[in-house]
Amino acid sequence: MTDLSSVNIPSLRSKVSDTEWQARVDLAACYRLIALFGMNDLIYNHATARVPDEEGHFLINAYGYAYEEVTASSLVKIDFDGNTVHDSGTGYGINQAGFVIHSAVHRARKDVGCVIHTHSPAGMAVSALECGLLPLTQNAMFFGQVGYHDYEGPAIDLDEQKRLVKDLGGAAALILRNHGLLTAGRTVCEAFVVMHWLEKACQAQIMAMSCQTPMNKVPEKVVKLTNDRYAPGQRRKITELEWPAMLRMLDRRDPSYRD
Repeated sequence: MTDLSSVNIPSLRSKVSDTEWQARVDLAACYRLIALFGMNDLIYNHATARVPDEEGHFLINAYGYAYEEVTASSLVKIDFDGNTVHDSGTGYGINQAGFVIHSAVHRARKDVGCVIHTHSPAGMAVSALECGLLPLTQNAMFFGQVGYHDYEGPAIDLDEQKRLVKDLGGAAALILRNHGLLTAGRTVCEAFVVMHWLEKACQAQIMAMSCQTPMNKVPEKVVKLTNDRYAPGQRRKITELEWPAMLRMLDRRDPSYRD
């Protein structure tokens, strides 16, 4: 096996549009944040971002890079059929099976700019529960609509795409039964913040259920009120404050995601 540990990836900054470069920086930051918050699964899973002003193209990680290694220039541009449009030169290529879930959502939902899929322990645990996500915490009550998609085996069958898209519908979150979590957002920032809240809700639910004592149930009208107050237009726009703060945190730790 060829050692690619010292591959020097040339910067793509001058070779792509300003809007694509910004999408690359945001998506690379997203990978670093997923790892930082413990939602990564070795080299597997994906976060993808639609390439602005390029219909049918989106960015994905090179298959074999750890999330902590992803940079703006290492991301690979592919089309909805999994064909490489612009290779970053890492030597790893992409996970051909990995694009199936993401391309399905990007193709069907024009409003979605970013899709994130994770295999966190808490997310997988909730995905295995018949009850699914329960409105036990404020974080969980944010999700007025959550889709559920039954497990059909590793997502390599293109025919599964239509069922997955149907189960997601217009929601921002999808629980893949016996599998993991998925979020879809208008921007990378939105998809990440929603995933972070979903992950925290799952962690809290598993911790509460493990205590094996009666849980306090919130009245349905309060659950609805809470969800309504998170609805667009009711409060500040999502990610107005979170994303810049997350980028500042990354820059203090390791700004190489911007390369």
